[in-house]
Amino acid sequence: MNLQQLEYIQALDKFRHFGRAADYCDVTQPTLSTMIQKLEEELGVKIFDRSHQPIIPTAVGRRILDQAAVILLQMAQVKEVIREETETLTGKVRLGVLPTVAPYLLPRVLPLIKKHLPELKVTITELKTSECVSALLSGEIDIALIASASTSDQLVDHPLFYEEFLGYVPRQSELFAEEYIRSSEVGKHQLWLLDEGHCFRDQLVKFCHLKNAPHQRFSYSRGSLETFMHFVEQGNGITFVPELVIDTLSPDRRELVRSFALPRPTRCITLIHHQEYVRHALVERLGEVVRASVPKEMLRLRPGQDLV
Repeated sequence: MNLQQLEYIQALDKFRHFGRAADYCDVTQPTLSTMIQKLEEELGVKIFDRSHQPIIPTAVGRRILDQAAVILLQMAQVKEVIREETETLTGKVRLGVLPTVAPYLLPRVLPLIKKHLPELKVTITELKTSECVSALLSGEIDIALIASASTSDQLVDHPLFYEEFLGYVPRQSELFAEEYIRSSEVGKHQLWLLDEGHCFRDQLVKFCHLKNAPHQRFSYSRGSLETFMHFVEQGNGITFVPELVIDTLSPDRRELVRSFALPRPTRCITLIHHQEYVRHALVERLGEVVRASVPKEMLRLRPGQDLV
């Protein structure tokens, strides 16, 4: 057994197709197939059920794949130890960011990374919270920015700043005449919300005690906050935006933003990484850069805010 074989079975599990797995590993399909078969012969078990299309792991194969992921992650950490010694704040880092965080935070952060970490190469992927956690556990990314505490004891959290949820209302609505939005009144309106699985939606639904609303005339699958904001501007329903969006809006659009009445729902933007990630100096520096990019008042939970 060798690490290369473990990489091959991990690729086959990811793509469930010999040809695509071989392309991913930059080898020929016969080479990949032969190496996996030799591993199965050595272990005396079948890792994959080839009679099923697409290919799936066997029951014991799933356990082998889970252990292979641990081994490959630990091997990657050995390389990171060396990289931490030789590069510290240079080299590459793979960053996962929520779709409701990336458009408003990254334009603030990236210029500071360019200034303070000029030799660091950052690969960014937009992922939902559950996808960030899975990618960290599997070693596909190094660090993630999410909007809640992590749920795995294998991950380490670094709270960075606190961001309020804000309402976005049409001029034609009675809410436009109000100074604040009351959570108890939200369900009376046509709501534009992100799909289930986005923590931005889940946290709002929980805070406002929203359930299935039969009077909702429209729904929008795989929508974005920007799309929903355009709907609102045309007088169609209301939506919600994160606090950092305000600085990106024109004066006319800012007039549509409303804070919640007390308590105001707030999320904690948190940097997370695997407990075995060894580039501690890089984690600390990135955290400092992110915190420096937001208004100082957002660095602490403010009076009247309710963490969701």
